[in-house]
Amino acid sequence: MTKVLLVEDDLSQLDLIESYLSESGHTVICVADAKQALNKAVEHQPDVIITDVVMPGLSGFELCRSLKKNPATASVPVVICSSKNQELDRLWGMKQGANAYLTKPFSREQLVRAVKAAVI
Repeated sequence: MTKVLLVEDDLSQLDLIESYLSESGHTVICVADAKQALNKAVEHQPDVIITDVVMPGLSGFELCRSLKKNPATASVPVVICSSKNQELDRLWGMKQGANAYLTKPFSREQLVRAVKAAVI
């Protein structure tokens, strides 16, 4: 069973993504902002982190960069899920250390496939 840290400030999106993941057999830890995610990532050592980009405080890009700089979380794969769908956004996310970039809206199958690919 894969442990997923989900970072999403939109509660309806958080609920939807959490249900996709839990119904697919994953254990999900939910947080609403990137600052909480930094602490939870160290505390829970998830198998993968899924994050939105546009959030109050730190963005998902900044979160990804911080996670990759911290030796305690550097090896944890990061999947960015965002409505920012420009190629430049995708490239920037990957440059920050993301392992995958999904554009919203996405299907349950796309999400589960991205998680599976990230943890292999």
